[in-house]
Amino acid sequence: MPASRANRVRIIGGAWRRRLIRFPAVEGLHPTPDRVRETLFNWLGQDLTGKRCLDLYAGSGALTLEAASRGAALAVAVDRDRAAIDALRENGALLGAAAVEARLGDARSFIAAERREFDVIFLDPPFRDDPWPWLLPACAPRLAPDGFVYAEARRALSPPPAFALWRHDKAGQVHYHLFVRARTGPD
Repeated sequence: MPASRANRVRIIGGAWRRRLIRFPAVEGLHPTPDRVRETLFNWLGQDLTGKRCLDLYAGSGALTLEAASRGAALAVAVDRDRAAIDALRENGALLGAAAVEARLGDARSFIAAERREFDVIFLDPPFRDDPWPWLLPACAPRLAPDGFVYAEARRALSPPPAFALWRHDKAGQVHYHLFVRARTGPD
C-alpha cells in the first residue's frame, strides 16, 4: 500500500470512524471528498443497519467502507482495476468488514448480470467517462422499492424516467445527486 497522503482517506462515520484506508494510485480515481460523503450520509441517515449497498465504481472503497461502517448488511464493491479491488479487500480485512464483497469487473457487465436488489447504489465513475445515458436506466431494476441511487459527476444530471431527483448539491467541480424511484401512480 502506498504511504502517500494523496492515497489515503479517512472513514468519517460509524464503527470505523477516523480509521484511515489506503489505496493505490489509479488513473481516474478520485475518492469522494469528506464533505460530500458527510452530506451524502446525512441524506441517507447515519445508520444503514441491514441495508444492501452496491458501489459500481468502487475505486478507493471509501463509499463501500463507509456503508459497512454504518451497519450495511451487504456492501458490494465493483471496480475494473485489480489493484483497487485488492486494496479494498485488504482494507476490509484489516477492519473486519464481513459485509464487504469486493468484485473485479466492469460496471456495465456487472449490473447487466446482477439479480439482487440494493437499498443504496453508489455511482462515482471516472470523470473522463460519460456512462450516464445507459448507467442510470441499468440501475433501475436493481434498486429496492424505497432505495436510493447516489450519482457523482462533473455536471448536473437529469434523472431518467424511472427516477426522481431527491437531493442535489455541488462542491467545487463535483455535482452530487440522490435519486429515488419516480412515483408512477396515486399516493
